Amino acid sequence: MSRNFGIRLASALAAGMLLLNQQGMPQDDSGLGAVQIPEQRLPLCFGFRDIRNPRALEVCDALNLKENVRARELSEQWVREEPDNPAAQFALAEVLFTIEGNMPRALFHLNRAEELTDYGSFEEALDSGNIQWHYLTLSQLSYVHQLMGEQLLSLEYLDKIKEIYDQDIESFRGWPLIKLKQYEEARASANRVLENSDDRMARARAWNTLCAVELASLAPVESMGACERSISEDDAIAAQTGAVDTVYLTNASEVALSLLRMDEAEQYLDRATRYLNPDSVADPWVYKLYLLMSQARHDEARQALDRMLVWRDQQEPIVNVMNRAEHFMVSADFLLLAGYIEDAVKLSGTALNQPDRNGSYSADDAQKDSYAALVHHIALRSAYELAMERAASQPLTARLTAQFKAQNLRLQAWRSGRRAAALFSDTEVLQSRLRPYSPLDVHIPEWIEPHIVELVGTGVVANTLNQARENGAFQLNDGYFYAYSSEIAALEGEHEQVLAFGEQALALLPDVEALVQARVSARMARAAWETGNQALALRLYEQVLQQDPGLLRRLGDALPVQISATDNSLTESIADALERSPRLQLASAGLPLRIRDDGNPVACLDNQAGSPLACYTFDTSDLSTMSDSESAGSRDPDAIVAAFSQAFHSELFGLGFDISQAQRSRLLGSSVILSSQTNANMRNSQEAFLGR
Repeated sequence: MSRNFGIRLASALAAGMLLLNQQGMPQDDSGLGAVQIPEQRLPLCFGFRDIRNPRALEVCDALNLKENVRARELSEQWVREEPDNPAAQFALAEVLFTIEGNMPRALFHLNRAEELTDYGSFEEALDSGNIQWHYLTLSQLSYVHQLMGEQLLSLEYLDKIKEIYDQDIESFRGWPLIKLKQYEEARASANRVLENSDDRMARARAWNTLCAVELASLAPVESMGACERSISEDDAIAAQTGAVDTVYLTNASEVALSLLRMDEAEQYLDRATRYLNPDSVADPWVYKLYLLMSQARHDEARQALDRMLVWRDQQEPIVNVMNRAEHFMVSADFLLLAGYIEDAVKLSGTALNQPDRNGSYSADDAQKDSYAALVHHIALRSAYELAMERAASQPLTARLTAQFKAQNLRLQAWRSGRRAAALFSDTEVLQSRLRPYSPLDVHIPEWIEPHIVELVGTGVVANTLNQARENGAFQLNDGYFYAYSSEIAALEGEHEQVLAFGEQALALLPDVEALVQARVSARMARAAWETGNQALALRLYEQVLQQDPGLLRRLGDALPVQISATDNSLTESIADALERSPRLQLASAGLPLRIRDDGNPVACLDNQAGSPLACYTFDTSDLSTMSDSESAGSRDPDAIVAAFSQAFHSELFGLGFDISQAQRSRLLGSSVILSSQTNANMRNSQEAFLGR
C-alpha cells in the first residue's frame, strides 16, 4: 500500500513563524534602548525557535534529552496548575502523542487547547498572545485526525490554517483526498503545488500524491514517472539535510511490484534498508520479507525477520502505533510458513483485536482488519489441522479427547473467515484484490489471497475474476488469472479444469512467484491423483514440499505415501500412528515412507527416484525435554510414538528453522513507552545493523 510522507504539519510549516514575525508578532521590549545585544539562537521547541515560555522550554529540554517520564510529569503538572492555559494543554498533548503514541488522549487535550484559542482571524490570534499555540494546535489537530482516519476533519483544519494564517497548505491536502478516494481532486491539488511551489518538500509530497493517484485505476500504470520524481526530490532534500525518508523508496517498490518488476522492486527496498529512519512509517524490511517469502528464499527471509525487528525497535512511538499491525501480519505470515502455527494465531489475533492508526497509508482500517481476519482464519485452520495431526499420534482415549477439543479451533476459524469475507464480498474491493500486487490496497501476499475464494464463494469470485480481467487487472500477466481459475475449479471438484488452468498458470506466472506456483502445483497434484495420473501427482507434490512444505497443512490436503516398517513393535506402532495422520494418505502407488529402528527410530520419505526427500532420526534420550514432566521421559512406547510422530511432521511440513520462544514473544512487540525510553541504548546495535 502506498504511504504518505509522514512529516507533521507543524514542523513542515515552521517557516510560517517568520511570516508571523514579519506581520507584527509582539517583540520583547525590556527597555534596553539602543544597546545592541547579539541575537541568541534558541533551540527548537515544538518545531519553532521563538518560543519563550519557560515552562514550555523546560518540557522541550526534557524531550530533547529523551527524558520522557520527566517531560510527561512536567506537562501534567503544568496542566494541573494552569488548566486554562492553551500552551500547557498543547504541551501535554504533544508528549502523549509523540512519546506515548496515545492519540485519543492527545486529541482530548488538543481539543481543549482549541477551545481556549477559538480565534477567527489572524488579528484576534495575534492580540491574544497565544498565536503560536493556536497555530500549533490547528496543525496538530489536522495531523491527528488524518492518522485516526477522520479525513474530512483533517481537511477542515487545513482550511482553517489557510484562512487565518494565509499559509500554503496545498501539498498536505493530497493525502486526505486520496484516503477519501477523491482521486481527481487529489491530482488537481498536486498539480497546483507543482505549478506554484519551489519548495522541495512540498513538491516531493505532490509527486508522492500523483504517484498514488496514478495507481487508482485497476489497470497497471504505464510508467513510474511520478514515483521516480518523488524520489529525486527527496534525494535533493537528503543532500541538503542528511535526512532520508524511506516512504518514497517503498512506494516506488510497490509500484514496481504492481508492474511485476520484481527485481526493480527489490532494488528500491535494498536502497531503503541502508537507512534507519525512526520517523518514517515505511519499514522496508517488512516488504523485503514479503518479497523473500513469495520467492521461497526462506533463509534470506529468516535474516530479514531479524533486521525488521532491529528497525522496529528504534521507531518513534507514534510510528510504532501506525505500523505495528504491519509487523504483526508479516511476522504471522512467516511463522505460518515456518510451521509455528500457535504463534501465527497469536500474532494475527493481536493485529485483529486492536486498533491501528494508518492514516498515512492508502489502505483503510477495514482492509487491514479483513487481512488480519483472513490470516487469523488460515492460522486457526492450520492450528486445527496441527491438533488433528497430534491427536492421531495418541492412544485411543487421548486421541478422541484431543479430536473433540480441536473442533473449537475449527469453529474459531469459521468465525474469523466470516469476518474476513464481510469486506471481500464487495465487488469493487474484490476486483482490486484480484489484481496482482494492488498498490493502493493493504498488502496481502499473492500466495495468501487465493484463500479468499473459499470464504467468498466460487461463483462470486468467478464472476468478479472475469470482470477484473476485462478491466485490465491481468494485463501484464494472465498467469494470475489462471491461478485463480485453478483454485476455483479445485474447490468445485472439476479436476480436468484444475489441470488445464494450472498448466497455463505455471507456464505464464513469473518465475519468482514460487509460493503461488506451489499452490497451483498442490491443487494440480490432488486433481492428478484423483484422475489416476499418480506419476504427475507425486512429481507435483515433491515440488510443493521443496517450495512450501507447510502448504498441505494450510490446504488440509494429504500426501500419498506407502508406509513400510521393520519388524519391530516400536516401528510398527509409529507406522500405525503415521497411518492415522491427516497429512498422509495411504496408497500403494504413493511416495515410499520407510521406518526402521537403528537404536533410535528413523523415518525417511523418498521421492519417485528413490532419493530421500526428508529423513528424521528421533533421539529417545531427548524425550524428557519434549514431555510434560520428567517422569514421562522414560522409554514409554506411547510417549515415544507421539513425540516421534509430532517431530516428524514438524520436519516434513516445516522450514526447519529453530526460532526461540524468546524471539517469538518479541515479535509481539513491547510497550511504545519502553521502546522510546530504550532507543538511546540501541545505538550500538543500530551501528552494527548499518555495518558502520
